[in-house]
Amino acid sequence: MSEKDHKVSRRQFLTYTLTGVGGFMAAGMIMPMARFALDPALKAGAESDSVYVCEVSELTEEPQKFPIVFNQVDAWYESEVSRDAYIYLDGDEIVALSPVCTHLGCTVTYGHNDKPDGFRCPCHFGLFEKDGTNVPGTPPQRPLDVYEVTVEDGKVYLGQINQRT
Repeated sequence: MSEKDHKVSRRQFLTYTLTGVGGFMAAGMIMPMARFALDPALKAGAESDSVYVCEVSELTEEPQKFPIVFNQVDAWYESEVSRDAYIYLDGDEIVALSPVCTHLGCTVTYGHNDKPDGFRCPCHFGLFEKDGTNVPGTPPQRPLDVYEVTVEDGKVYLGQINQRT
């Protein structure tokens, strides 16, 4: 091949050079922004860890409200979060229910006059049975969510919340 076949004009050279330099500059600006946006989403969530709540000896057959305190990391901000759980013994099984109503997210209470052996939502008068199943004909369309429960050395640990259908 001759040199005439491989010649690059000045205009083509400048176009290729400026395109390459511009691409490197764009990548240099976009990479930190992409890392800033994606890095927190790629990290494992702290909420998936189990949290100590109480001793098994403290539990009864009636649901009791226990506080759950854990550290939560949102991007680069760490805060202490407090939630609640209704925990009770169902035979040999430990049941931990979320107190958040599945209708609109209000906090339910146990043992109200409307439902002395179950849960009642004060917002729209939703009712749940003791095991967290919703009472037909009331606003909630699904049961209360449950926590994953693990017991080690007589101590109750709660994990993630699981949605029931």
